[in-house]
This record gives sequence, structure tokens and C-alpha cells, in this order.
Amino acid sequence: MSDEVLGADALRALCAAGDESHHALSDTPYLLCDPAGLDDDDALTAWLRTRPCPVIGIGDGHAADACDAIAACDRELAAMTAAIRRTPLAATVLVQLLRTSEGQPLEAALIAESLAYATLQGGREFRAWLAGHRPAPPPASDDGPAVLLERDDERLRLTLNRPSNRNAMTVEMRDALCEALQLALLDPGIAQVRIDARGKCFSTGGDLGEFGSAPDTATAHAVRNLALPGRLLARCGERAVVALHGACVGSGIEFPAFAARTEAREDAWFQLPELKYGLIPGAGGCVSVTRRIGRQRTAWMVLSGQRIAARTALEWGLIDAIIPAP
Repeated sequence: MSDEVLGADALRALCAAGDESHHALSDTPYLLCDPAGLDDDDALTAWLRTRPCPVIGIGDGHAADACDAIAACDRELAAMTAAIRRTPLAATVLVQLLRTSEGQPLEAALIAESLAYATLQGGREFRAWLAGHRPAPPPASDDGPAVLLERDDERLRLTLNRPSNRNAMTVEMRDALCEALQLALLDPGIAQVRIDARGKCFSTGGDLGEFGSAPDTATAHAVRNLALPGRLLARCGERAVVALHGACVGSGIEFPAFAARTEAREDAWFQLPELKYGLIPGAGGCVSVTRRIGRQRTAWMVLSGQRIAARTALEWGLIDAIIPAP
């Protein structure tokens, strides 16, 4: 049964038998295991890291490197296994990407993420979601540009300026961020780039009304390589600081996580919900978030879809400080 928790000896038996029963196209799209003792067997760890499905460790103890994520309680396990069963292809692509991009240079890891995302954009799970969800883009109701620029001597402040749309990462917002960050990179007189947002939250991520709007997945991949704000934010190096508040969902945390420093108010919360669309984080989050909190916690956030609060984000390293509200 797929919900049987296997110990090291049982896993070695599966490995020796060449077992391939756990995969995204089977009735067992995940593998549950007891992490105890797994790190002592390099061959078993190597085998588990090639499994064509998520490997979920059970318990709140040591997180063995062989596991893609750890379920510390029944509630977490139920959330992850239900999500994997709904979108097994996306869940498998996620963990395979996180395994293979671990330790890669930033640019190589971003290309791998974009290619994986493009694969899922053409897949049946995303197409099924898209067929039933075609929300119309909200009418523009905020004055001024999508990103406000304010220069004060050596400091450049960028403010997301679409509060009526919860500062969604639309094409307009993406292009405005790219333009502003390119300015910062070209001007050696800018010593600090500080990014914040107007309204109730920093950003709820990608605008669902624009999902699937690219002419094809290959073109979408090319666009991501040409216009990814997170790549430019990372190039700003130690100059970049992002101040977060309220909802930071999807690209609303994937993008800020590239900054050298992220600060958040106590009301901030963080979530990576892309799996329910048949996708994975595609704004660089499989790279930026992973480099802050590690592969297993990133997988946990995506597979469980659960929110984490500012205090947990600080403990994990997703943010660097909690700041008071202005």
C-alpha cells in the first residue's frame, strides 16, 4: 500500500528487487519512509534520490538527505499525500528539480526551473485546471505606474503600486520591476535598493487571469529567461533589501527571496500554492526559496500548500528580521 511507512531494511529490499512501483503514473505516487538510519547507507540514499515520485519522511526528528520532505504530524502528511494524488506529475517534477538543481550555480538552476515549469504548462494537470478557471483580469483602478520609484541620494526605493489587485505579479508589474532593477544595476551611485508595497499586502503572486496566456510553452520559457525580476534582484547583491507585509504568496515571496536581506512585519505570511494549479514555483522560487530554507522545507511548503507565519519564516531563514509596522 502507498501509505505504508517503510524502514531502511524494507527500502533496501525494494532497491535490491529493482522496484519501480512508486511513480507519478501509478496508484502509488509517493514513497513514505522512516528517516532513521537512511543517512548511514550511501547506496540507499542515492537510490531514493532517483525515485520518480516524492519521498516523504515521517516524524519530527532528523531529516535524512534521502527524503524530499518531512511530515511531522498526521495533518501535514494528509495535506501532502492528498496534494500529490491530485497532481502527481507536478509533485514529481518539483522534487526531481529540487534534487538536481541543488548546488548548481544560480543561472543554471534558474534555467532548469524554467524548463521544468514549461513542461508542466504543457501537461494535463495544468490544462485541466486552466479549463475550469479562466478569471478575467481585474480592471485597472490604481493611478500611476505599477512600480513607484523614489530616489534619495544613494538610496532607491521601489514600491509596488497595484494595491487594488493585491500587487499581483502581472506582466505589467514584472516589466516595471525589471526596468527599475536594470536602472539600479546600471547606476553605481545607488548604494541601496529598498523594495516595499502599497496596500494590505506585499503581493499575492501571479495574476491567475494571465496564467496560460503565452502563445506556447517554449515562448513562455524564452520570456522567463529574458524578463525575470528575481534574477536582476540577485544581481543587486548586498544592496537589495525587501520589506514585506501581509500576504506574500507564490512569486510574492519567490521574488523577494532573491534579495540579500528580507524584512517582514509581524502580520506577514508566506505560501507556495502552485501545485494546486498543476505547476511548481516558476518565478525563481525553486532556487531563491531553496537557497534560504533548503530543499526539504521548500518541498514541504509546495507539497503541503500550507502557510507559514513571520515567526516561522524567521526561524527557517526565509526572512532575516521582523520589523515593526510603520
